[in-house]
Amino acid sequence: MNDNVVENVVNELARPEDVLPGVLHLLPLEKKPFFPAQVLPLVLDVRRWSKTLKAIHKADQSAVGVVFTDGVKPEAIESKDFRSVGTVCKIHHIEQQEDQYHVVLAGLQRFEITNWVSEKRPFTVQVRYFPELSPAESTEIKAYTTAIVNIIKELLPLNPMYGEELKMFLNYFRTGEPARLADFGASLTTADAVEMQEILETIELLPRMEKTLVLLQKEVEVAKAQTEIRAHIEGEITQHQREMFLREQLKFIQKELGISKDDRESEVETFRGRLEGCVLPEQAQSRIDEELDKLSMLERGSPEYGVTRNYLDWLTSVPWGKHSKDSLVLKNAAVILDRDHEGLDEVKQRILEFIGAGKMKGKVAGSIMLLVGPPGVGKTSLGRSVADALGREFFRFSLGGMRDEAEIKGHRRTYIGAMPGKFVQALRECKTANPVIMLDEIDKIGDSFRGDPASALLEVLDPEQNKDFLDHYLDVRVDLSNVLFICTANQLDTIPAPLLDRMESIRLSGYLAAEKIVIARKHLLPRQLQRVGLKKRGQLRIDTLAMRKIVERYAREAGVRRLEKMLGTITRKAVMRLLKKNKAPIHVTVKNLEQYLGKPIFNDEDRIAGVGVVTGLAWTAMGGTTLDIEATRSHSFNRGFKLTGQLGDVMKESAEIAYSYVLGNAEQFGIDQTFFKNAMIHLHVPAGATPKDGPSAGITMACALISLAKGRAIKKSIAMTGEISLTGQVLPVGGIKEKVIAARRMKIRNLILPEANRGDYEDLPDYITKGIKANFVSRYPDVVAHLF
Repeated sequence: MNDNVVENVVNELARPEDVLPGVLHLLPLEKKPFFPAQVLPLVLDVRRWSKTLKAIHKADQSAVGVVFTDGVKPEAIESKDFRSVGTVCKIHHIEQQEDQYHVVLAGLQRFEITNWVSEKRPFTVQVRYFPELSPAESTEIKAYTTAIVNIIKELLPLNPMYGEELKMFLNYFRTGEPARLADFGASLTTADAVEMQEILETIELLPRMEKTLVLLQKEVEVAKAQTEIRAHIEGEITQHQREMFLREQLKFIQKELGISKDDRESEVETFRGRLEGCVLPEQAQSRIDEELDKLSMLERGSPEYGVTRNYLDWLTSVPWGKHSKDSLVLKNAAVILDRDHEGLDEVKQRILEFIGAGKMKGKVAGSIMLLVGPPGVGKTSLGRSVADALGREFFRFSLGGMRDEAEIKGHRRTYIGAMPGKFVQALRECKTANPVIMLDEIDKIGDSFRGDPASALLEVLDPEQNKDFLDHYLDVRVDLSNVLFICTANQLDTIPAPLLDRMESIRLSGYLAAEKIVIARKHLLPRQLQRVGLKKRGQLRIDTLAMRKIVERYAREAGVRRLEKMLGTITRKAVMRLLKKNKAPIHVTVKNLEQYLGKPIFNDEDRIAGVGVVTGLAWTAMGGTTLDIEATRSHSFNRGFKLTGQLGDVMKESAEIAYSYVLGNAEQFGIDQTFFKNAMIHLHVPAGATPKDGPSAGITMACALISLAKGRAIKKSIAMTGEISLTGQVLPVGGIKEKVIAARRMKIRNLILPEANRGDYEDLPDYITKGIKANFVSRYPDVVAHLF
């Protein structure tokens, strides 16, 4: 068929003067609208649309209207779902295949629904057509036509599918028909169906061409992006294939030259390389050689290979014979200890003696230090300072709550997920055989069905045994004799005696108010300022009197942990005030301190006074404290002695002994013999929710009973500690330093202490005993002489 014939056919299909029916049957388009410049294959369900096609055939017409329904399924479609503007099409071909019709349609013109004839299948409407009239030639139309053609040309190289659609369009239309070109351009895009319907509903040519040009421009950008992504992915795949090819070639060349190494040989070399510079015991060297030979014979995929490899990884990570050089200059050690800690002169001196002994001997080893003291006095940080002073690596782990002895001695290799114990892990991490290892909270170690970790520590902390420490996982002897162990504890009672026997105890007592103020100024406050981003000077000022009030009224405990929390609260509130545009510096004084910290926790009036009330001194794991003991006569119906205050067995025995002694010696102390005859005596230690136990309150309880019986109050400024026997002997007690500090903290200056503790008191530093009068007694009558 020549070109003229084709042109005649096209003109016959598209001529405006062709007679089109005024009433059309409708078919739905679910996904996107259909333009007059398109040829569309349509698949219809026989059951739903056979009536419509039969009605078209019966009307003896080949025209049908297709209208976009915006995603509504054909089975649920109603008349209201059809858009008002659609395309009238000529039916070229209908073929039935099983339960479907395959229909080929060619778009002719736009139409608008003016009236519904039938709102049920077959849907029938009256329409008005919009024939495409040949527009007058204008510059704008030519410009838009050229622009659309150029963009279509730009699209062709980006996607081959555009070329196929262009061929179909050119078979029926010419590019010189701007209306058809605009519709074709819109149908060519992958734009949103609603945007395409908007173009279909645009009857005027120029606005339609403008909207089509916008959609085509978007299509070009999307197509270019897709092309770039595809090219990038193809390039990556090509590069990966090239690298694989080159790598295979390299392996083959290395194999031919005899220089290739597989992963197994590389790992063996890595393990051997770790041992360079190490001094291995004969047993360890023999075990490593055996395991390396075994590894070289195993298949990489076998489970045994992974187990052996992990074992060698740990075995070769131990720093066999590698030691860091100790810094044994006492002057430098003293500077570091003074830099990190305020006060604690006795402890610092003991540490310097320890370093000095190591300097004389040539190495620091063979001793285990145990730092005992209340929380917050600097035990853990002292361990770090010792490591810095010696120039050694530092490793810390907590024993608190540890219940599995495998944490100490490792798991046996037969278990899945087996690992060495903490000490081997510490050596691996520190990379030296002589680090400082801190065992924190050794008094809180536990035991369970998994074993007894405290007993497992005996081998570690015994200088005579730890040179041949045996870890269950490594199963070879490891020398721990060069490790410096530093342990910390709050109290000694819960530490097993055999374990305690292997350690040298150094006690850390609490801080005085003056020491706390210096610590707060030099260490705690700068650290809190740094945490919140404040400058040390210029943004926050705390008066000395305010700092003293914080120490005495808010943080009276032995350590400085609560003091640091209080300073942290002040710095955070200061930040909030600065952020609210308050002028710097924020000034904290005694007057405005409660705005930052609230009401004081402690008051000077805390102490109880009166008949039958005596202040005792006690030692606790939190440091020294005062203990008010009250005695009263509750009734006279019968004789008896009652104790309250959650007292332990030792204190109950002390109370019984004090009661019996006072009762048996009442005449000697000027007490009416009939007072106790029918008296129910109630002895109470306040703060009943707190458990109390320990041999130090005997004379205090006896004094409370004598005060009650004589009806006279004891001096308010006096406090005492000591145990009493049935014969009136005053027995020595422990914790004298902590008790004196507690008395000083409560501003008590007159103390009664056992004569046997005179040496302990005289060993105290002058700044603790200054202004305090100590009365030493050996028998109870000497105590009574100081009471009233």
